[in-house]
Amino acid sequence: MEYAAFVFAIFGFMAYMQLTSLQKRVNELERALTSMKGTSYAKSREDLIAAARAYIGQNVRLELKEDCADADIMMYGNSKHGSNTILDIDQDWLLVHIESPKTNKNKLIRLEALMGISAVPEETKKTA
Repeated sequence: MEYAAFVFAIFGFMAYMQLTSLQKRVNELERALTSMKGTSYAKSREDLIAAARAYIGQNVRLELKEDCADADIMMYGNSKHGSNTILDIDQDWLLVHIESPKTNKNKLIRLEALMGISAVPEETKKTA
């Protein structure tokens, strides 16, 4: 009988540890979401187009879907070494000017490849 009580105590302790671990992860996600103010993760295509139109001519950070990753955008445009500037948008494409240390180029990105757009905070922008 004492053995069964000991086993239940062990399982109870393991369940408690899982619960506290889950609560910590939820709190971390809540902090991350509150720090993403000004970020547009589109719920629909129209929301994404409206957000991109609001950022035309501005330096932005682009979040691409995992299977549509672009090396230029990920390596230069979303870091302190370069920038992404939205030039134009239509119903299917986003025209982005990518400035990197080596070259400047314009790229067309399909809207289906885009998960979100956010303005680059002032402190992470390049200083000239």
